[in-house]
Amino acid sequence: MSEWINQITGTPEGARVATMLALSAAFLHALFGALQKGRHDPWISRAVIDICYGLIALPLALFVVPWPEPALWPVLFGAMVIHIAYKVAQAQTYQRGAYTVVYPVVRGSGPLFAVIAAGLVFHEHFNLIQWLGVLLLVGAIFGLAAYNLRHVTVGRDTLVPALCWAVVTGAFVALYTTYDAWGIRLSPDPFTFLAWFFLFDSLFMPLWTLPRLVRLRRDEIPALAVRGFIGALVAFASFGSIMLATRIDDVGRAAVLRETSTVFAALVGWLVLREKVGPVRVALMALIAAGALIVEMAA
Repeated sequence: MSEWINQITGTPEGARVATMLALSAAFLHALFGALQKGRHDPWISRAVIDICYGLIALPLALFVVPWPEPALWPVLFGAMVIHIAYKVAQAQTYQRGAYTVVYPVVRGSGPLFAVIAAGLVFHEHFNLIQWLGVLLLVGAIFGLAAYNLRHVTVGRDTLVPALCWAVVTGAFVALYTTYDAWGIRLSPDPFTFLAWFFLFDSLFMPLWTLPRLVRLRRDEIPALAVRGFIGALVAFASFGSIMLATRIDDVGRAAVLRETSTVFAALVGWLVLREKVGPVRVALMALIAAGALIVEMAA
């Protein structure tokens, strides 16, 4: 698998594979978010998911994939630090603002920053039509946030700091997307980077939520364990797909396509969680999809 990935990197076949990986990551990212919702504290759910994917990654890192080269260890440590900062910023965002308002701001600012960062770091450049697609996608995502804002009745007193934190979180999304793409390209075997990344990334959230984890009732543990195991598999597939996509093809295109997760999240909310969507949200989701299509077709 690793040899095949290295062979298709930078080729037309690789571009097609990267597109499928990025779209898969978008759908799975929406599913991952839905798994954190439910009767449990979402941060407890995330901590259990992280524990599960750390336990899965441990034997893979130790016994299956080649060990990282010496120069890769500080890169992996840097990725862990960036993802910790992202999770803290995300927590600050969600604690202050309604999810339906701040989530689109995070996901809308992320690809915009990522495309700019990819141009600076990897010298990727979008043409004019692609930039129009980016602006259409980002504008529609922000429009979704604005529409949801009109219907929010709680937490309006903390909305300004919540939106500021949402933009900061979006910047961290772009930072980790760019950094992880750089890191996975440094590793001769991409699965070495992935296995050790998941192992390192699994450490923070359980430690951060440890006081709440130890207070869990025994009857809560089985359901959380099942959710954690399923979430871990989805996380491997979701984050692994987007990282491989950024190794195989352009980082900016993968980042834009991933943000169609906003569309998938709404569909999951409608079909699975029985949330109302409405014609305005449907129209905005269509514009998000159109923007991603323009970016892809104009490449």
